[in-house]
Amino acid sequence: MGISSRRELAELLGGVGLFARCTRRERATIARHMETAHFGAETTLIEEGEEGDAFFLILEGSAVVLRGTREVAVVRPGAYFGELALLDGATRSATVRTTEPATVAVLGARMFRNLLREFPELTLQLLAGVAAELRRTRDDLDGVIVPGAASG
Repeated sequence: MGISSRRELAELLGGVGLFARCTRRERATIARHMETAHFGAETTLIEEGEEGDAFFLILEGSAVVLRGTREVAVVRPGAYFGELALLDGATRSATVRTTEPATVAVLGARMFRNLLREFPELTLQLLAGVAAELRRTRDDLDGVIVPGAASG
């Protein structure tokens, strides 16, 4: 899935819940401020328990997601992680390590905050994206029975 232009990167951002409600122009602005980085195999991109400070979008290659020592997912081009770190900087809930050489687009929290100051209209779009993700999660959980929860 090699990304050859910022326009393609902006289109990929449309698939990220946080940025999904942004206009094409807003996503293009975000894409222009992202860095592209190349990593070798077995490179740790983020470490569980560390403070979150960046969002990552895999452009080429793959990585494994680990919680503790347990592999919970393999992520490939188009996959993303760390978007919540842009909002709250909380500690990482998993480790992500490349399994082969990989190219990723990165948006640091500091640059993200600068973008929000420079383009305050982005804030409403981002909030709408977060709200849509929360609704989708709530809808996914509808019908899940929680032990001890009151029914009906």
